[in-house]
Amino acid sequence: MNKDSIFTESVHAGEDRAANHGALSMPIYPASVFAFSDADEGIAIHNYEKEGYFYGRLGNPTVDALERTVAQLERGEEALAFASGMAAITAAAFTLVASGDHIVAPESMYSTTTNFLKHIGDSFGIETTFVDAADAEAYAAAVRPNTKMFWIESPSNPLVRITDIAEVAAIGKKAGVATVVDNTFATPFNQLPLELGADLVIHSATKYLGGHSDLTAGVVVGKKELIDKIEHGPAKLYGGNIAPQVAWLVLRGIKTLALRMERHNSNAYAFANTILEHPRVKAVHYPGLESHQNHEIAKRQMRGFGALMTHATLSPEERAQAGVSEGLLRISIGIENIDDICQDIYEALD
Repeated sequence: MNKDSIFTESVHAGEDRAANHGALSMPIYPASVFAFSDADEGIAIHNYEKEGYFYGRLGNPTVDALERTVAQLERGEEALAFASGMAAITAAAFTLVASGDHIVAPESMYSTTTNFLKHIGDSFGIETTFVDAADAEAYAAAVRPNTKMFWIESPSNPLVRITDIAEVAAIGKKAGVATVVDNTFATPFNQLPLELGADLVIHSATKYLGGHSDLTAGVVVGKKELIDKIEHGPAKLYGGNIAPQVAWLVLRGIKTLALRMERHNSNAYAFANTILEHPRVKAVHYPGLESHQNHEIAKRQMRGFGALMTHATLSPEERAQAGVSEGLLRISIGIENIDDICQDIYEALD
């Protein structure tokens, strides 16, 4: 497929005009319950023997449209939408691991994910080994007989470290360990982890997929067999379902995803190369720079390098272990004029 098809797919992925009277914008179905033609149909739908809807928490046409859309963009068989990125993360984790199991995860990543993994260690006996994820072999070295999940966040938050997804996924397959990739910062515009061998992809749709800072949502994508386990397990039991109104907002945001990411990429690249020269800046962490530790891996597995990557909940010692110094400034580069962005940052530094 043409690599630029993402520009067209972002606009049309997941559409089913025949089912929606030709509507170009997916209708919002706010119904919490659905009626049946007769009792037999109701039983068949409840037992998943026939397609249909019966209760909003367990299925909704608007939510289905979002799930089809993200699955198509990520090259996955199916997807599940959630009320937040953390709901998606916890649902994926509790599908793959149980008490006594072991996880390998980056030492530097989204702090709430770090805190969640520490929480399930204390509360459920699910231990996590935190490694330098920029070194794929660190995952192999950390494997135990009870290891069930490799967690990857690439680019990572906040140091934009890059993990070789294909190599870690290959290590996981050899060891019988599932690989999960948080693709929030890259988005399917820049990176397709499932094509690199990952088993599941996670998104906080609150960020780039939604794109307008007006919603909170999450998505998990992968093979049907695994998504079914999530759907009939944590997704059903823990109640982290997305509202159809929010699902529609994410669908609206995705229509401009490719355009926005193209601008985020170009702005961030220009800014990273410019800010290098500022006398108050000691170092710039950006995978698009040749000086980046894993620049070559980033070039191989990404079509663009994202918008530059919040760790107040971690102790100073934990932040130091993750490489987050007191002088670190995380800058998320937007779609504004790059000269205006640079001027604002320079004024702040001065």
